[in-house]
Amino acid sequence: MDTSSTTYLNTEIGTLVLEFKCGVLCSLSIERKDIAKDSLNPVNYTDSGSSIENTVKQLKEYFSKSSNFRKIDLSPAGTVFQQTVWQALQEIPRGETRTYGQIAKKINSSARAVGNACRKNPIAIIIPCHRVVAANGMGGYAGETEGDQLMVKKWLLKHEGADF
Repeated sequence: MDTSSTTYLNTEIGTLVLEFKCGVLCSLSIERKDIAKDSLNPVNYTDSGSSIENTVKQLKEYFSKSSNFRKIDLSPAGTVFQQTVWQALQEIPRGETRTYGQIAKKINSSARAVGNACRKNPIAIIIPCHRVVAANGMGGYAGETEGDQLMVKKWLLKHEGADF
């Protein structure tokens, strides 16, 4: 049986929209802060210790004290190349950054291709594309180089203690 669910978590950077399939996180996106909480209809989970409950708990801990993520079951949809980039992103320690070029060198690719894979990252924050910066500055976030999304990237880096 295919069981899909969506749950929401209000945070300092906006509302996180978490989509699960069979209890595995497939998508985590950030909605604008001005979306009304009443319109969200959050899903209530009843299984104590479920992977959904575990994911929400770890995200709450992350936002309260910038803790590291422990084991969260992820299933991001993407190409083999995107999966390779996303795996490399998960190896960047909290509080540190890497350039698109450094990631590209590590996986034998190009900085532009890495940037495109970061833009397609379906599980923001947990797959930390915000930790990837340009060689000469902040770079973009979620396909934007200014505005709300870039403010989210700056907030996440500051929250994690990155020197940037």
